[in-house]
Amino acid sequence: MLTLSELGVDVESGDLDTVVVAFTDMQGRLLGKRLDAGYFLETAAAEQPVEGCNYLLALDMEMDPVAGYEMASWERGYGDFELVPDLSTLRRIPWLEATALVLCDVAWHDGSPVRPSPRQVLKAQVEKARRLGFEARFGSELEFYLLKETYAEAHAKNFRDLTPSVPYILDYHVLATTYDEPFIREVRNGMRGAGIKVESSKGEAWPGQQEINFRFADAVTMADSHVIYKNGIKEIAHQHGCSVTFMAKPDHRWIGSSCHIHSSLWKDNRNVFDGESDEFKRYLAGQIAGAAEMAVFLAPTINSYKRYAAGTWAPTTLAWGYDNRTCGFRVVGHGQHLRSETRIPGADANPYLAFAALLATGLHGIQQKLKLGPAFTGNAYESDVERFPSTLRDAISALEKGKIARKAMGDDVVDHYLNYARTEQALFDKVVTGYERERLFERG
Repeated sequence: MLTLSELGVDVESGDLDTVVVAFTDMQGRLLGKRLDAGYFLETAAAEQPVEGCNYLLALDMEMDPVAGYEMASWERGYGDFELVPDLSTLRRIPWLEATALVLCDVAWHDGSPVRPSPRQVLKAQVEKARRLGFEARFGSELEFYLLKETYAEAHAKNFRDLTPSVPYILDYHVLATTYDEPFIREVRNGMRGAGIKVESSKGEAWPGQQEINFRFADAVTMADSHVIYKNGIKEIAHQHGCSVTFMAKPDHRWIGSSCHIHSSLWKDNRNVFDGESDEFKRYLAGQIAGAAEMAVFLAPTINSYKRYAAGTWAPTTLAWGYDNRTCGFRVVGHGQHLRSETRIPGADANPYLAFAALLATGLHGIQQKLKLGPAFTGNAYESDVERFPSTLRDAISALEKGKIARKAMGDDVVDHYLNYARTEQALFDKVVTGYERERLFERG
């Protein structure tokens, strides 16, 4: 990490000349500005925020302004909000020349937080946990596909018939991952240089599918690392003449890419889940009870739901079990390492929102003293356990009817993301897909 004093030394020596000032939008992307490093030093010393248009939290993936948001609209004139640098996140970005990056909180001009902004949604739940005496620690495992085409080449091919880096399944395969090691090694080393603690990399369950894992941390730090990594690996891929995708299901013939999320609660630097405590059981019971109505926060796109298919390592039920990968919730670790692994989110999840949803439901379980049902054994795919929503339309309905999310997050946050999800569904409903053309153009 980088202090302002250290940044000043590097600016003076010419080692750094640019600071990326960024925040995470609803879709999980980094948005912001590149500031001259000397100018950033002046504004940071004066505690001056950077301004950005408030439409940035009221857009679809194509950057089109969307109606229905309370915080930003044509009627309100699409004014500015403030990007307030969190200087604890300031760091060098080794893969970009002479560049540092700082993440921001989003605030109104009076200094109050823009509550629907993803980082603020998570920070609100972290503060709630602290009021209950807990520190929340999270870890996310992101899978992705490494493809031989550049992003420009993939676009020119309409993202069809792309070439995985290795043409066969490389799960735990050392030889196969050696072929991709020049790229993966640069990513590991680059992330470490950016202050993100790397654990390992490995091949995954389909040709070209990979995973790089990082050490768990407090919830906000882990989400920060997640978004920097996800943005950074795409930049490194561009530099290497290839591409990566974090789509939940890039191709219906492929295994989906997951974002397994591990979480636990700590007090006095000790894991309170140790020994399967009451807190652990209630926390897990809360996550299970609230998962369906929080689906919009865990699986945010139309494509997210294409991943949920039996026998594909993606769960379809809300079952929990001990080290059982067919369950939506898998209990792993022992003693001080005991934790809940939620296997439901895909790699397209926004980590701030997914972490917030899981923490909110876990705290709900603790506060309501929910009882945890028996662990599931066997193949949960073939069970009668309650299903996770199978479409975004079902997820919208669950959030509309639910009460846990509104109580935990507030009406303004829930209404904001309901509008987001309804927009995603409405836009998709208007599109003629390749599936329709292939089946109906000649034979229909």
